[in-house]
Amino acid sequence: MARIVFSDIDGTLLTDDKRVTEKTEQAVKGLVQQGIPFVLVSARMPEAIYPITEAMGVKIPLISYSGALVLTEEGETLYSLTMKAEHAAAFLEAVEAHFPQATVNYYAGHHWYVKDTSNPRVALEMKITGAVAERRSFADCLTEGTLPHKILLMMEPADCERAERELQALFPALNIVRSAPHLLEIMDASVNKASGIEVMLKHFGLEASDALSFGDNYNDLEMLRYTGASVAMGNAPQPVKEAAGIVTTSNEEDGIYAYLSEHHLIG
Repeated sequence: MARIVFSDIDGTLLTDDKRVTEKTEQAVKGLVQQGIPFVLVSARMPEAIYPITEAMGVKIPLISYSGALVLTEEGETLYSLTMKAEHAAAFLEAVEAHFPQATVNYYAGHHWYVKDTSNPRVALEMKITGAVAERRSFADCLTEGTLPHKILLMMEPADCERAERELQALFPALNIVRSAPHLLEIMDASVNKASGIEVMLKHFGLEASDALSFGDNYNDLEMLRYTGASVAMGNAPQPVKEAAGIVTTSNEEDGIYAYLSEHHLIG
């Protein structure tokens, strides 16, 4: 019996058009009412997660930036790991030199910095997430010690694929992974969703064997392998389904609700 539930957001909790279905919301509230913590685990910044929890009417703990920032339901920081200044500076320099076509996003804690807030890619991301970008020089951030929890590159899928391969080879101290065909997420190499979950379990005095997780993509693999029970969404690629071992219906078909009700975790 799961004593804590972890869930990815995009493609898992949310439908493809970024909604929480009525049944999914019912499932989340059902767990919370029983005192079973429901924790969202995402590469998103906190300000791109809060609009979702507020719309559901719940206050829950968050694992943000894929494990680099872990927050209690009250927003207190349990864990924070930024990129090292020299790694961030060298990485930004390499992107400027080799991938000038990329739109660079610099995420530090509760702030999202960009060079140009009117950039169409930035505007679209603001619309999707509800978070607000701020215009700021990355060099100024680094000089004053505002280090990034995450850098996000937005570019065409073919460029993104090449950037992932080439930049990962150049920067072994960083974790560089595509979260969508056009998005490349960059964090410290020690960051992953499982490490964030470990912090949260310690906070609640629970073990990995007490935990259940839901995910749909390759950046969920560490999480799915780490928790005692793990469930892949019906929309997940085959290797993710195999890693989880259990498959529910898709994010469009109330997958979280379907699994929790079938296993009597909610009424």
